[in-house]
Amino acid sequence: MAAAARRVTVEYAPRRQFLAFHHRAARFTCIVAHRRCGKTVACINELLRAAGECKRPDGRYAYIAPLFNQAKDVAWSYLKHYARPMLRDAPNESELRVDVLSGHKSGARIRIYGADNPDRLRGIYLDGVVLDEYADMDPTIWGGVIRPLLTDRQGWATFIGTPKGRNDFATMFDRAATDPDWCRYMLKASDTGLLPAAELESARRDMSEDQYEQEFECSFMAAVVGSYYGREIAWLEAEKRIGRVPWEPTLPVHTAWDLGIGDSTVIWFAQFAGKEVRLIDCLEHSGVGLAWYANELRSRPYTYGDHILPHDAEVKELGSGQSRIETLRSLGVFNTRVIAAQRIEDGIQAVRNLLPRCWIDAEKCAKGLAALKAYRREFDEKRKIFHDRPLHDWSSHAADGLRYLALGQPKDRAAVKLVYSNKGIL
Repeated sequence: MAAAARRVTVEYAPRRQFLAFHHRAARFTCIVAHRRCGKTVACINELLRAAGECKRPDGRYAYIAPLFNQAKDVAWSYLKHYARPMLRDAPNESELRVDVLSGHKSGARIRIYGADNPDRLRGIYLDGVVLDEYADMDPTIWGGVIRPLLTDRQGWATFIGTPKGRNDFATMFDRAATDPDWCRYMLKASDTGLLPAAELESARRDMSEDQYEQEFECSFMAAVVGSYYGREIAWLEAEKRIGRVPWEPTLPVHTAWDLGIGDSTVIWFAQFAGKEVRLIDCLEHSGVGLAWYANELRSRPYTYGDHILPHDAEVKELGSGQSRIETLRSLGVFNTRVIAAQRIEDGIQAVRNLLPRCWIDAEKCAKGLAALKAYRREFDEKRKIFHDRPLHDWSSHAADGLRYLALGQPKDRAAVKLVYSNKGIL
């Protein structure tokens, strides 16, 4: 591959499976690919090709993985290796950045990021971006953070990864089938021929059917490996319990909160009708104070019952000397109840017991529902085993909020300590 301006040769021989991708005309691309097919190497070299041919001043390109450390482990060495003939300066190890020769005298820059720190991306512009393992990312990062970065320069984006159930990555792949600005590729191990048949057969014997179908045959329908609630959500979908769930004005709306400090806060809105649990709304936001959430609750037409909070809501903050539950009360959020600290395993089982009673509004709870599907056990890549603890990522906040609802539902107060019962604005 060569950078057009100075005919710099990069030591990359594209696999035939990625030739169509390198010659595509579409602005947006979705690549669903099996493990070890070379998708990261192909996309790193696509970033280098684009940077080398960029004729705009100060070209800016990015590679983004779900976690910053993951991005460093997976892509940084590849980027430094293939960029060597194009380098203007030595690679910047602290910023994971390379400055390369381009079609403009100012050159171009490629930088490694993690989707776990989206604020680091705000305020920049991009000519092109690769989102690797997009299925593991918070789905709001595309529309809420990255897409606006492409507008000034009409930049391109490529989404790559293996499936993790029917989440936002699947939605992207579906969209790419009909949108003229998009193209898509699916690379299954049974089709590419990149891995020996004997190795695939060995992997099939060592893995569950869902694991194999997901990792090597690119199945969006396979259950998310290690998922806590995949089976329950699949049952709800089969029973048509995920759809439009209207608010019933004669019933109180109870809320369950996962309170974030440096990250997201999630609020589930639920109504209880006999044995039915109706999840009618789900709110998630970050970077704002409790007053913002109090105003959001007030803006909805609901008549509120209990507001269920995690045990650490009682901890007094050093700056204000107030606990968050006291702050909420001062903002008019009364009828607050705190869940006593319990084992996560007990809370997960409580959610599993709750979900078969649920009806979930597909539109208003879309983000929360995606999180429940993605919530899974942490996997030890070195030992190839699952830990007995959840993976902490973007899905954790909504999953924790529903766990508090399951433990503190109004008819099961055994694990709940009454904090305030004053009647107020809410």
